[in-house]
Amino acid sequence: MLEAVIVDDEKKALQSLTWELTNFSDEIHVEASFTDPFEALAYLEKYTPDCLFLDIEMPTMDGFQFIQKLTNKNFPVVITTAYNQYAIKALKNEAIDYLLKPIDSDDLKDTIAKIKKYNAKNFTAERLEKILLNFNANAIHKKITFNTDGKLVFLDSDDILYAESDGNYSTIYLVDGHKMVLTKKLKEVNELLPDDSFFRIHNSYIINLSKIKEFLKTDGYVVLKSNHKIPVSRQKKSGFLDML
Repeated sequence: MLEAVIVDDEKKALQSLTWELTNFSDEIHVEASFTDPFEALAYLEKYTPDCLFLDIEMPTMDGFQFIQKLTNKNFPVVITTAYNQYAIKALKNEAIDYLLKPIDSDDLKDTIAKIKKYNAKNFTAERLEKILLNFNANAIHKKITFNTDGKLVFLDSDDILYAESDGNYSTIYLVDGHKMVLTKKLKEVNELLPDDSFFRIHNSYIINLSKIKEFLKTDGYVVLKSNHKIPVSRQKKSGFLDML
């Protein structure tokens, strides 16, 4: 059974949708409902429903602002509105569907079918991801796992030249000339890399120690086998030399 959350500042609209959903009592259950979007956001920080029905027109915070403030987006969102001009914008804001008020039972039935299809697809993807991660964790030769562009990438240490910081993002440079952009800070990337093979020689760089060709002590740079020139910070120099 699907567990739903409803957010609508109008009590009558909230009650009406709750009543409509009781017609599908064997398929969906209203776990929580809110007229205050801020209370709803606090609830969704702790709990992950199977779906969220969200009103667009709310005085303190509209539905699109609500979506932007969500930190947990691991569930489908259905927009509810009395104005059909919001339909396209709703879908662009990652909503899987929209319902026009007053809500038609047939439309709601179609929406529930979409929610089930969405959740089934994502459940399968989550299970597959866990299987892959567990397999790698138990493998004799563990690979380094990166989550990027909606996929898991498994790399050997020898595949990586260095990593570079770009604020809240990091770029992994590979031996084959390709690169990967990750939505992780360099500190998080550093935690994924084995510390016997990689060293953070600068606030903005982590290098693969096995890829060093030269260390220019006077200039304070390392030159990798790929001929990339990476600076060594003064604070990191002593620790770097100990690793060598």
